Amino acid sequence: MLLTPLEQFQIISLFSFKLFFLDFSFTNLILINVIVLIFFSTIVYFSSSDTNYLGETSFFFVPNNWQILLETTYDTISQLLFDNINIEGEKYFPFISVLFTFILFSNLIGLIPYSFTITSHLIVTFTLSLSIFIGVNIICIKRYKAHMLSLFIPANTSFGLALLLVPIEFVSYIFKPISLGVRLFANLMAGHTLLKVIVGFSWSMLLLEDLLAVVHVLPLLVLILLMGLELGVAVIQAYVFTILTCIYLNDSINLH
Repeated sequence: MLLTPLEQFQIISLFSFKLFFLDFSFTNLILINVIVLIFFSTIVYFSSSDTNYLGETSFFFVPNNWQILLETTYDTISQLLFDNINIEGEKYFPFISVLFTFILFSNLIGLIPYSFTITSHLIVTFTLSLSIFIGVNIICIKRYKAHMLSLFIPANTSFGLALLLVPIEFVSYIFKPISLGVRLFANLMAGHTLLKVIVGFSWSMLLLEDLLAVVHVLPLLVLILLMGLELGVAVIQAYVFTILTCIYLNDSINLH
């Protein structure tokens, strides 16, 4: 058992390696990232081939359950892009699909006991959001150049009102990657912390030697409900992160 609810988020060095003043240690965070990468690459490899490892046809006109899951996931992402960016969003489908599946796999792997949730660390979520923010700005600058500055000035705004609105719009624009990264980090960290608190409470009651030990079933039932809730949060937060990315892409492409 962990001593504190926050101990589950500790980054542990599995193989220490230092070169000069730099630390290249292999940590549990890197290990989970590698597992997510291998798992995702395996799915892409087998789902992109017309035949499986037995030489049989992988996809059918009447899909099986695995094919339905893949088609539903990619159809949802495609519809999400079309709803937010229209037909121009099709070119960003590979990026958005990889982003959604990476966050989803990372969230779901974190629900496995004795695993590690990489999206519960702000450095990971903020790196994702900052990279996306830089990318959408590069797209906007390449497309509109100096006209991009109209993002900070609402239409039909007088000069006096613009002096007030431009700083506000600029600050809110700069805080987009911060809010995007913090939202994912806070939801995953809070949910996993609550699960650990309930587990610790159930374990403490189980160690009692009187009739109160039987009452530990109640927090265990709550734990089952919370696991279902966390499963929903893992999917919803991946969806929310993706849809906000699509909205930011739409703002840079259509200059809203």
